Amino acid sequence: MTQTAHAILKHVFGYHDFRGPQESVINALVAGEDALVLMPTGGGKSLCYQIPSLVREGTGVIVSPLIALMQDQVSALHELGVRAGFLNSSLSTQEVWQTEVALQNGELDLLYVAPERLIQARTLELLQNVKIALFAIDEAHCVSQWGHDFRADYLKLDMLQRVFPQVPRIALTATADVRTRDEIIVRLQLQNAQQFITGFDRPNIQYRIQQKNNPKAQLLRFLREEHNTHSGIVYCLSRNKVEQTAEWLCGEGFNALPYHAGLSAQVRQKNQSRFLRDEQIIMVATIAFGMGIDKPDVRFVAHLDLPKSIEAYYQETGRAGRDGDASTTFLLYGLEDVVKQRQMMASSEGNEEFKRNEQQRLNAMLGLCEITTCRRQTLLRYFGDNLLQPCGNCDSCLTPAQTWDASEAVRMALSCVYRTGQRFGAGHVIDVLRGSSNEKINSFGHQQLTTYGIGKHLTADEWRSVFRQLVARGLLDVDTNGFGGLLLNDSCRAILRGEEKIQLRRDIKVTANAVARKQGVAVDAEDQPLWNALRACRKRLAEEHGVPPYVIFHDATLREMLERRPTSPANLLLITGVGDSKLKRFGDEFLAVIRASEYAE
Repeated sequence: MTQTAHAILKHVFGYHDFRGPQESVINALVAGEDALVLMPTGGGKSLCYQIPSLVREGTGVIVSPLIALMQDQVSALHELGVRAGFLNSSLSTQEVWQTEVALQNGELDLLYVAPERLIQARTLELLQNVKIALFAIDEAHCVSQWGHDFRADYLKLDMLQRVFPQVPRIALTATADVRTRDEIIVRLQLQNAQQFITGFDRPNIQYRIQQKNNPKAQLLRFLREEHNTHSGIVYCLSRNKVEQTAEWLCGEGFNALPYHAGLSAQVRQKNQSRFLRDEQIIMVATIAFGMGIDKPDVRFVAHLDLPKSIEAYYQETGRAGRDGDASTTFLLYGLEDVVKQRQMMASSEGNEEFKRNEQQRLNAMLGLCEITTCRRQTLLRYFGDNLLQPCGNCDSCLTPAQTWDASEAVRMALSCVYRTGQRFGAGHVIDVLRGSSNEKINSFGHQQLTTYGIGKHLTADEWRSVFRQLVARGLLDVDTNGFGGLLLNDSCRAILRGEEKIQLRRDIKVTANAVARKQGVAVDAEDQPLWNALRACRKRLAEEHGVPPYVIFHDATLREMLERRPTSPANLLLITGVGDSKLKRFGDEFLAVIRASEYAE
């Protein structure tokens, strides 16, 4: 060992202390042991394999499914003075050859490899003839066939244990329930690995879930009142909705870009690059976007459609606030989302066990949406993590939900579903309950039913809330083989007979200001000129080096410069995030900006 882990942490990465279990993970790998790491997004997983790769003899090989992001990851390491490269399908034959020669000559500290490239015979032969420090399997939940990001190539990574039995392996993920965790262990042959499972809580993220009620207006109010100048992500279920939403947001004055699998690789790469490198960009995307995104200053993640599981929701919302600053998640959902998700599950090609498990995951997600208690406690409990006190930073804590005795209304709703033949969606049943007169009601003779008009005391929105909650609680089923007709089931019998009472959430229109808080970096007015100058310096250097601004320095590093005003290289080196390489490359530029501000004052 030429350098200790602590020395590398300080001089290469510019940090003074390890966080959480980082040091224990690093020590295990340096000692040649295997490790399984579950750590929330932004928790510092990459250091857990980067530092051991620098301490141990040889090259650390990182298996990553994120071809589009490897270049940025390697560029960021180059700025730190770390010798890194990657092998994937985006390289030319000449570039592949150059990288392989560098590997053979011992000139790489880290090598990023796509899983499909790693399992090729040529790559395995190459790696068998060089010294490997360790194998890191990033986004390890991709190995799980029950997971939302399953990658078939990951199933073949168990061969690493057989082909390279003396090389330590580390599997890392931010998203895995107990079942997925167990599957990772079995499929990657990590039964003897040390397990490092930290809490899943991201206290800087505010969780908010609202019922859909003119979703465009709701999103627009959210953005304009809280995130008018911030970068963020808006998730939609369909490609068509992605493009329509991006175009609409541009028309409203935002810089919005679309991203989905139907776009060409060139367009996806261009849009992703703009999102990572520019400021105040909103990415409107399907779930095809986001895994591994390392942009630290994403201030919000909004969902315009219901995610299919808590795992998906947790991972997607986790892309906000990686820098630790205040960030918001904003989910809008309605009954139509539940119907659509259940129809998609019913038509999937999975076997019955797969469909049953997917249904359980969706039900858990619906439960999170409908609870009236702290959302963070429920979210963390799903992953086996307990929060003893309500968080005080979710909409349920900040604006506690009201409930009402809905027993009579629910009996009306269930009776009307039954009397209309259990073949119609909520919209038609609501029209019958409210005594509407339209062609569809008349054609079926539903104005003659005993339930016709008995629900005039509730608005259409209130009835939609009733039906949404009944479906979410499993008291009504949705016909997934037809047009989303509502069906009674055994669970609703006791309520229908009047043997049980039921409390439902009372939906209220929540304005953004009711739960909003100041987002992002707060800078006093007198410090604003220096703050702007530091950011401008970072932006210029990022453009010169062809990397995103955060690769030069994170906002947290600039904020510390703002607070401490270092005027010498020695003092600048004390700032978190400033290592030897970055001091040498960028130190004079930032010191000049700080000194100029001192003179200006």
